[in-house]
Amino acid sequence: MRRLSRLLVALISLLSAPLVDAGVLRLAVASNFTDVVRELVPLFVKETGHNLLISSGSSGKLYSQIENGAPFEVLLSADTRIPAKVEASGLAVAGSRFVYAKGRLALWSAKPGLFGDGKAYLRAAAFNHLAIANPKTAPYGLAAQQTLERLGFWQPLQGKLVQGESIAQAFQFAATGNAEAGLIALSQVRAWKGTPGSVWEVPAEFHAPIEQAAVLLKKGEANPAAAAFLQFLKGETARQVIRAYGYDDSRGIDAL
Repeated sequence: MRRLSRLLVALISLLSAPLVDAGVLRLAVASNFTDVVRELVPLFVKETGHNLLISSGSSGKLYSQIENGAPFEVLLSADTRIPAKVEASGLAVAGSRFVYAKGRLALWSAKPGLFGDGKAYLRAAAFNHLAIANPKTAPYGLAAQQTLERLGFWQPLQGKLVQGESIAQAFQFAATGNAEAGLIALSQVRAWKGTPGSVWEVPAEFHAPIEQAAVLLKKGEANPAAAAFLQFLKGETARQVIRAYGYDDSRGIDAL
């Protein structure tokens, strides 16, 4: 009986002990995906025992930080171009890139009932400010520019555009009323906890596809937490959360 009791105590101790190989991943994530990552963190911790340290910003700004030696181990960009540049420069593990999400753009205002037809709202231009992210550094800003160019509104609206450094700042302009509306990520609308406001989902054909790629950085090559997170990102637990935020992953995970 004593032997059985000792075995039970040992088994309980083993099951309750933390994973000996649990580690910490330093993750750089594009602003539009930050809310998703925050929801994924407890699921990842529960599944693997590893944890995350998150830094967010525009994809262009994160690229500059990586070039200047930032200790990031995995990059979740808002496009495919920047991960390709990181890999080409030798700062990422060759062959580790893949598309983890396909983003959607939305015209959004925190004010309910402001518009239903987004094209008509933009055409009328009965607003003082329209927020977008910087097209030079933020992929969602480039998609906003492409959308306005396709509709013929890019030049006429130049005096009313306010640019955020990232899509997060563009969203903040619209959320606080500093801009009556903004062309922002649909995922940000899904994450919004306030009143629903007004939203028009921009047709995907109005801009180039917003394919968002992940890449394993050289500084994370030997970190088990980095490999575990990239594998977790491809799994169904993560995919369900990603879809709930309005991302299109109808074709699943695409290797690059």
